[in-house]
Amino acid sequence: MNAPQRRIAHLDMDAFYASVELLRYPELRSLPVVIGGRNEHQPVMRADGSKHFSRLRDYVGRGVITTATYEARAMGVHSAMGVMKAAQLAPDAILLPVDFAIYRYYSCLFKTAVAGIAPQLEDSGIDEIYIDLSDLPDDTLVLGQRIKQAVKESTGLSCSVGITPNKLLSKICSDLEKPDGLTILAMSDIPDRIWPLPVSKINGIGPKAAKKLASLGIVTIAELAQAELSFLRVHFGRSYSIWLYEASHGIDQRPVVTDAEPKSISREITFEQDLHPLQDRHDLSEAFTALCTQVADDLKHKGYAGRTISIKLRFEDFHTLTRDCSLIAHTADSVLIRRTAGECLRRIPLKKKIRLLGIKVSTLSSVESKRGVEVLRQRELPLEF
Repeated sequence: MNAPQRRIAHLDMDAFYASVELLRYPELRSLPVVIGGRNEHQPVMRADGSKHFSRLRDYVGRGVITTATYEARAMGVHSAMGVMKAAQLAPDAILLPVDFAIYRYYSCLFKTAVAGIAPQLEDSGIDEIYIDLSDLPDDTLVLGQRIKQAVKESTGLSCSVGITPNKLLSKICSDLEKPDGLTILAMSDIPDRIWPLPVSKINGIGPKAAKKLASLGIVTIAELAQAELSFLRVHFGRSYSIWLYEASHGIDQRPVVTDAEPKSISREITFEQDLHPLQDRHDLSEAFTALCTQVADDLKHKGYAGRTISIKLRFEDFHTLTRDCSLIAHTADSVLIRRTAGECLRRIPLKKKIRLLGIKVSTLSSVESKRGVEVLRQRELPLEF
């Protein structure tokens, strides 16, 4: 008997952080809302029972946008944009601080709801999962609708789902009909639905690769699919060129991994504009601290601590450097992660503008297996930003 054709879903929550905030503050629905302020931007209750919300025009500093509602996105505001730049585009947009605790709560709710229908899940982040539907007897459309309804009923939030024969295509399709979309695609649909899209729609083709492909006359996925493998190999090397070729033809054999232990936990940000290590030091330092805090929160949420702290810098010329430092004990403490990452940073000459900044913690251990994780006491190490 032939194995059933694979049916892999990718579920992506719609503007997740912003949508959770709209549940908390329903009076902000249909308004441009930006998530990324500091704690002082919490709504303030007035004497008459109404709430006062900060506006983007009130912001002073060099923070970075985490996410925004679709109304704010329509005004040109997007994640990783500087708050001051966003204030120029949408000065009257509402500004709210990030609240990871409530986002993790709703993340757990939607994943639990989906698991009740299709238990073969791969956790891919706080707001997205892959789901293997291959062994379920239900019709694909019915399954997709049931999953979306379960998410809605458990959280009050909408999600977008792509269902295809593999993870690569499903990731693309979950983004095609946002928000609240459901896209089902077969391999025979690739020429009509996938090939007209820009190459950047393929997860794994970043800005640098897209720019290089464009310089070679390759802008759409169709043009990439028509390129000779030998031609790609000259410009991208053997392994990446093979991946490019297969991705453009919708080939992806990766399984949905339901029980894998993570090897590392990381966060990174690509800046809208390259930042100068001296002139934009405040911006870089704020982003640096935020990334360390987010990684620490992710570690605690997933029940891990790590011993190796790494940083990644990508410069304006796309040259990428990494540095790491191993501690003598595991930690999930944001202050210690920041200090150690700062020591790594001291080993990189900062002479060029910075395009991307990343923090990673690896050599992980489950906190359950190491109760009482040691917290190292180290001297304060200054950051170079």
